[in-house]
Amino acid sequence: MGARLHVPGVARTSLPVVLVILTLLPHSLLGKPAEEENTESSVLHQRVKRGWVWNQFFVLEEYTGLEPLYIGKLHSDMDKGDGSIRYILTGEGAGTTFTIDDSTGDIHAIQRLDREVKSQYVLRAQARNRLTDRPLEPESEFIVKIQDINDNEPRFLDGPYQAAVPEMSKIGTSVIQLTATDADDPTYGNSARVVYSILEGQPYFSVDAKTGVVRVSLADMDRETRENYTVVIQAKDMGGQLGGLAGTTTINITLSDVNDNPPMFDQRLYQMSVPETAPVGSVVGRIWAKDRDIGVNAEMTYSIVDGDGRDTFDITTDPTNLFGIIIVKKPLNFEKKPSYTLKVEGANTHVDPVFFKRGPFKDVTIVHVSVEDVDEPPVFDLPAYYIEMPEDAEIGTVVKTVSARDPDAANNTVRYSIERSCDPEKYFYIDITSGSLMTVRSLDREEISWHNITILAMEMNNPTQIGSVSVALKVLDVNDNPPSLTHYLEAYVCENAKAGQRIQTITAVDPDEPPGGQHFYYRLAPEAVNNPNFTLRDNQDNTAWILTRRGGWSQQEQTIFYLPIIISDGEQPVQTSTSTLTIRVCSCDHEGNVMSCNAEAYSLPASLSRGALIAILACIFVLLAVMILLMLSLRTHRKKPYLCDEEENVHENIVRYDDEGGGEEDTEAFDIAAMWNPREVHHHLGKMRQDMLPEIESLSRYVPQACVVGGGGDSNVHGYVLAKLLEADMDPCAPPYDSLQTYAYEGEGSVAESLSSLQSGTSNNDHEYDYLNDWGPRFKKLAEMYDKYRVENW
Repeated sequence: MGARLHVPGVARTSLPVVLVILTLLPHSLLGKPAEEENTESSVLHQRVKRGWVWNQFFVLEEYTGLEPLYIGKLHSDMDKGDGSIRYILTGEGAGTTFTIDDSTGDIHAIQRLDREVKSQYVLRAQARNRLTDRPLEPESEFIVKIQDINDNEPRFLDGPYQAAVPEMSKIGTSVIQLTATDADDPTYGNSARVVYSILEGQPYFSVDAKTGVVRVSLADMDRETRENYTVVIQAKDMGGQLGGLAGTTTINITLSDVNDNPPMFDQRLYQMSVPETAPVGSVVGRIWAKDRDIGVNAEMTYSIVDGDGRDTFDITTDPTNLFGIIIVKKPLNFEKKPSYTLKVEGANTHVDPVFFKRGPFKDVTIVHVSVEDVDEPPVFDLPAYYIEMPEDAEIGTVVKTVSARDPDAANNTVRYSIERSCDPEKYFYIDITSGSLMTVRSLDREEISWHNITILAMEMNNPTQIGSVSVALKVLDVNDNPPSLTHYLEAYVCENAKAGQRIQTITAVDPDEPPGGQHFYYRLAPEAVNNPNFTLRDNQDNTAWILTRRGGWSQQEQTIFYLPIIISDGEQPVQTSTSTLTIRVCSCDHEGNVMSCNAEAYSLPASLSRGALIAILACIFVLLAVMILLMLSLRTHRKKPYLCDEEENVHENIVRYDDEGGGEEDTEAFDIAAMWNPREVHHHLGKMRQDMLPEIESLSRYVPQACVVGGGGDSNVHGYVLAKLLEADMDPCAPPYDSLQTYAYEGEGSVAESLSSLQSGTSNNDHEYDYLNDWGPRFKKLAEMYDKYRVENW
């Protein structure tokens, strides 16, 4: 039993159908029981024919018909046409892209096929019994291949493109290679055969039709003339034949720079100026040799090749390596040279040998530099001064005469001064016109060994122009200080010391610093040379020993000895000093260690009894009590008033002031109301002093006199005050009621004028006090005191 697969003709083409006859499955698989199958398979092996007639299907892509596309038909030899067999299709796209009629075995494509998406499908087919669903034949696999049509144009996947080629390139120089991609099947026809052509960019560039290489087609293209070009390239399939599909792309081509242009200065003469005070390194100006090239091909180096300013100026290149910067190399001076001329060369740094014939790649220009005159400060003849001077130089000694001048053409007069911050103690003075620096105080190397002075020089016509110079003065040492003992001005001698024993080593110090070093000489003072107790030995090494001359020392006899020592140095003039060494007699142990340097107190022969101690303490307390009572009695007696009549003047109170009075607001001193009733006190005027005459007029001769009795207002007060003054002068028992006031300045109306010493001279010897005798009885005691003082001073 055989079966065939019927493949219909496909729309739009007529293709021969290749039939593949497949062997049928074993007939025993189509319906025998499983037991019989196992038995017979073990006994008999037969070769049977497969029941399929099989084929490989081909179908064109991009079918656009309305009906499903018929692909082919499956048919089994066991199919009797009664519908008992059911055909099943599985695999890639089964049910979605491909369907099968399970009764007839017809296969259709129900979706549009695209070879560029999927070029073939692998499917499996099987025939089964419709009632039992038993496979009638084993499952077999077949392929549906999609045939290509020219439905895709060539594409430039990386476009648009950017490319560069050096300017002045030769014809045929490769610029870039392009590749277009066609998605059609390259093995089927000419659908994927691509040919290249140029649509835009002639005559500058061309493209190879097969390889897609873009090349230069015009010689000596100059970047400085035109830098950018746009080229359009087309790729067409079907070998470029009519009806082929085409795609295009754009190439932006840039001509890269080469050093084919020499530099050139835009000026043949540059005019520049610079002030004469410009410091070294200052920028004078810049120049530029222009180059049409760019980048490294335009970089320049500059140099001064000639001119009278080659040693005064220098030229460097700025950070961009394009401009030349002229700078000051040496200090300028308008008065010496007001202008300079420079010949400057600019050359390319990177030169391409290929273009040597277009050279030379350098150019020259002239730079004229004018120096501007500036009002400069005075300049000293030396940048600094160093002076040595002995410390014993007399006041007024000229240390150094400095000199400064105005460097300008005007040559203005210069005046000198010392910057006071550098000489706060004012040791020096400088003559304002001559510049002579001299001392005004004595120098002392031991106090200040160096003086750093800043001298200023100022122009008379322009005080803002000030120059300065430093003067370093070293004070040289002179032997003007005597040596003296150091550290030890006290020593001790043990009571058990023997004659000739060393008790102290002494050394000296001298603030002077002689060049040959210190040399000290020691000896005893003349009054101590023959003393029986101690002697001195000079060791000739700047030290001396103090030795004992005897033994048998005792604190009970004498505890302290004074030994005068004369110390002299070895320099001229010889300086000598006398120092006194104090030597104490001390108790020592057998090793010479001091135990005590004080005399021991004698002990009492017998101890005091308790009763004696109590009696002594009682006496001490009694004495203290008596002293306290005496002091209190004296103090009380001192406070009693010296009034003969306690009932007099009961309306007045004596008040002790520790400070100045409060004026009329002070109501605690006495009753001010009593001053308005002077008649109440007239009866007291009868008591007159017997030892002196009234001298009221002596203190109030400039005060207008008024009637004591009568009148009113201020005249009553005035009269009362005068009456009280008269009564105080006449009554020997009444203390003065005047308050003592101290004034720095007395009023102009005072007869005594000013008694203050604030504006008096520094000496009291010039004062005359005879006028005190003319002031009346109240100043008699004061006049006697000053007369006694004057006699004692004489």
